[in-house]
Amino acid sequence: MSESIINALVHLFSIISTFSGATISDKAREIVYDYLRKQLNKQQTEEYLQLFDNYLEFYQRDKQKPTSEKARKRGSLSAVKVLKICRQINENLHQRDKFIVLLRLIEFVNEDEVINDAELDFITTVAESFNIPENEFGNIMSLVTNNIVDIKEKENVLIISSVNAVNDSDGVWFDDNRPLKDDEHKYLRNENLDGQIVVLRVKSDEIYFFIYIGNSVLYHQGNNIVPGSGSVLEHGSIIKGPKILPIYYSDITGKFLQSPTKNKIKFKAEDINFRFKNSKNGIQNFTFSEESGQMIGIMGGSGVGKSTLLSVLNGKLAVNSGEITINGFDLIKDKIDIKGVIGYVPQDDLLIEELTVNQNLYYNAKLCFSHFSESQINETVDKALKDLDLFDIKDLKVGNPLKKYISGGQRKRLNVALELIREPSILFIDEPTSGLSSTDSEMVMLLLRQQATKGKLVIVNIHQPSSDIYKLFDKLWVIDKHGYIIYKGNPIDAITYFKKIAEHINAEENECPACGNVNPEQILEIVEAKVVDEYGKYTRIRKKTSKEWYNISEELLPPVPKEQKKTTILPRNQFSIPSLTKQFEIFAIRNIISKLTNRQYLLINFLEAPILAFILAYFTKYIVNGEYIFADNKNLPVYLFMSIVVSLFIGITVSAQEIIKDRNILERESFLELSHFSYINSKIAVLFLMSAIQMVSFIIIGNWVLEIEGMFFSYWMILFSTAAMSNLIGLNISSAFNSVVNIYILIPFILVPQLLLGGAMVQFDDLHENISSRKYVPVIGDLMVSRWAYEAMAVEQFKNNDFEKIFFEIEKEKSRYVYKSAYLISDLKTRLDKVITMIKKGQKAGLKQQLQLIEYEINKISKDPIIKSIPKPLVIDINNLDLYKESANATLSYLDSAKKIFNVHSIKAGAKRDSMFNVLVKNIGKKAAYTLQINNQNNSLSDIVLNKMQLKKIIEEDGELIQKKDPVFMEASSNIGRAQFYSSEKQLFGHTFDTFWFNMAIMWLGTFILYIALLGNWLKNLFLHFENLKFRKHAK
Repeated sequence: MSESIINALVHLFSIISTFSGATISDKAREIVYDYLRKQLNKQQTEEYLQLFDNYLEFYQRDKQKPTSEKARKRGSLSAVKVLKICRQINENLHQRDKFIVLLRLIEFVNEDEVINDAELDFITTVAESFNIPENEFGNIMSLVTNNIVDIKEKENVLIISSVNAVNDSDGVWFDDNRPLKDDEHKYLRNENLDGQIVVLRVKSDEIYFFIYIGNSVLYHQGNNIVPGSGSVLEHGSIIKGPKILPIYYSDITGKFLQSPTKNKIKFKAEDINFRFKNSKNGIQNFTFSEESGQMIGIMGGSGVGKSTLLSVLNGKLAVNSGEITINGFDLIKDKIDIKGVIGYVPQDDLLIEELTVNQNLYYNAKLCFSHFSESQINETVDKALKDLDLFDIKDLKVGNPLKKYISGGQRKRLNVALELIREPSILFIDEPTSGLSSTDSEMVMLLLRQQATKGKLVIVNIHQPSSDIYKLFDKLWVIDKHGYIIYKGNPIDAITYFKKIAEHINAEENECPACGNVNPEQILEIVEAKVVDEYGKYTRIRKKTSKEWYNISEELLPPVPKEQKKTTILPRNQFSIPSLTKQFEIFAIRNIISKLTNRQYLLINFLEAPILAFILAYFTKYIVNGEYIFADNKNLPVYLFMSIVVSLFIGITVSAQEIIKDRNILERESFLELSHFSYINSKIAVLFLMSAIQMVSFIIIGNWVLEIEGMFFSYWMILFSTAAMSNLIGLNISSAFNSVVNIYILIPFILVPQLLLGGAMVQFDDLHENISSRKYVPVIGDLMVSRWAYEAMAVEQFKNNDFEKIFFEIEKEKSRYVYKSAYLISDLKTRLDKVITMIKKGQKAGLKQQLQLIEYEINKISKDPIIKSIPKPLVIDINNLDLYKESANATLSYLDSAKKIFNVHSIKAGAKRDSMFNVLVKNIGKKAAYTLQINNQNNSLSDIVLNKMQLKKIIEEDGELIQKKDPVFMEASSNIGRAQFYSSEKQLFGHTFDTFWFNMAIMWLGTFILYIALLGNWLKNLFLHFENLKFRKHAK
């Protein structure tokens, strides 16, 4: 009992002793002494008795034989003092303690079994001052005065006796489970109990008072129960006696929680076993049967399987054998039927730190109650906040454990609220007191105790509970190594159970005789006790293995009664998951709001792109003689490629933490069977929106600094597509890896190949010979998004700028004719002369290859429409070299004729290009035409896409001649989309596509593949597969 309650009682005892008259005053000191002796030790009893004497002397100082007038004034004065004391008590005492004060006062005035009018007025005044409801005040009066029949609310009364409530023929089960009428007491049968115990439930504050009427010797919390004296039934307490079965707190509260209209929960497991692959750890042979209205604690050392047990019981892990049922429904097979029945609060935080307390709960409610209106959602959230004492901080940001806005206890209560808001019938909580102060721990556990009182089945995983927390549990499960459950039963009895097995001297003592506290740590100390060697030192060997403890429990503890499996109605719950579209909307809004509240995040992400664009553009802005001319900016290709790199970097970094930071939340949302598809799509949508905005700002600043004209949409499309693909890369690694550090270590391994194999820093022709290809971009290059993006950007800038797009097609035509006439045919004639020389000298080495190459290239030339009229010659037959002169002459003649035609057409194309330029000059003027050219066409980029730095315009590889001149003007030769780097067109299945759109399609195809990989967790599963292979190898 607290000091404040004792002080208040002593003060009020002294007043009522004075004010009630001589009869009770003569006995007052004796009554107070007897009461204090029961509550306190000898020294404290003497101190508070002295305080009572002082108060009594003070109030009797002016006592004299009173006249009626003086008695009336003294009575009024005393009443004023009572009200003053009650006001002080109201400011300091919890309502529960006020009920206890009132109970003791009623006992005090009822000591002589008579309560006169003055005494009744006194205690009525106190009850009113304490804001105690009139009906509950009357119930307590009737209990103390032993007038049980006068208690009007009979449903709040429990009578414990050895006598059946009904006929013996009806049976004990019927007696215990039959539905009660509203005007009927509740009954609990206990064999050999002499007399009866009357329990009164004070419903407004969930307090239980009891009085024993009988002659047996009974004990409560280690103290004798005085017949006729009221006592408070504390959490976890037990009423014991030498002849009776223990009466547990949960037995009594369970009777009051029974409701004929509400469906009960029956949670059962029969011989369940679970083992991790290639491990002895798991859960072994566990059977239990529990009902709603209880709070069960799971205790055990670190690593014994407490969290695993919760995961098995809540359905996250499927058992290897055995069966778990809820009201007869199988936990795994009947998931749809039991949806919403189970709630789970893991040890880790489930909160979104950027949102407020209210927002965390609000969006959680939106995901749990699809059929609720907006007002119903807000009403439900407000109720949960008030119930958990979080309403006053609802607008505070949650923050994280390092940057706190709310306390640890408030965080834990909010975590619990996320589950409680949907009212699950079974609630699992993993380590709810971890990292909390003793005050916060007790507050959280009292909250969970209230849920059990409301009829839920609460199962709590706890490591080192304090005495007060330990007493809150109705039952205790103790788990040992390898998942053996070595105790199931009452928490207080558990201490006695283990002390007896360990043969402790004081085995029957489960509480401290002086303070009533229990020491739960004794249990684990006994279980994990080590053997002492001959030198008196502890070894690593335990006195009893987990298997031995399990076998002892099987022998000593009563078995779980076998019951016939039957399916009963589950309690109704409001849990209803929204549609996929609605979930996507909720996830997206939640994500956006969480980002908008993080100002640092917004500043970095939305200023990063324009700042980098300015830095990049400023340092690559090549100025000659104080004047900037776009055409002369030799750094433009560098800027274009670095723009791709920036978009890659920004896209990955902005997405790399998106999933890993939500990992705990995802665990819970997968437990609720919310849509992973909607979650992923919401993440992608928000990231794409951010990337789109970032690339717009990048292009605006970059194009403004470098004075790039007319390329806004093309640049944005390319950079956004690159950022979008890198967003998906970031999301995939965020999903696959379990550490942020690992993710950021990996980023250089992603970016460096993009730099090296993007086609800008190292030409594909110059790569290692094992991977390079001179005809097409090597396959390894085709795997790089930077290659497709940079090619698209360079070709688009060259081909479709406002100047070049006028002449591109005619210049392409001219380039084709010039290449064939000036390079290809000339090369073939040279090779043909070489072949003739080799034949004359009789050199056959390499002759066949040369003849095949010449024939292959002539076949390609002959397909050109403009020379189809020229008969194609027969190339020299390797098997008939005698006729080589005739064949050689015919081939040379053919090549000469083709060259003439190609020359004519190249001259015509050149003339047409000049004519088009003249028309342009005529339309806009010579100066404007020149300005148009230098403002749009960049010389350095032109040199690159036309490959002007390449001295060899034609090379031989794999039996054919490869064009290296003007790759941007080359026609596509592969039917599967492969081409020379900077080619302006691609061919696929007989169709020709512009490089810009083809490359965009390839990039978005890659993005789609990454999207499918993300949905299927391909990368994560791949890593898990390799980890399992490694684990199996070590296991062998």
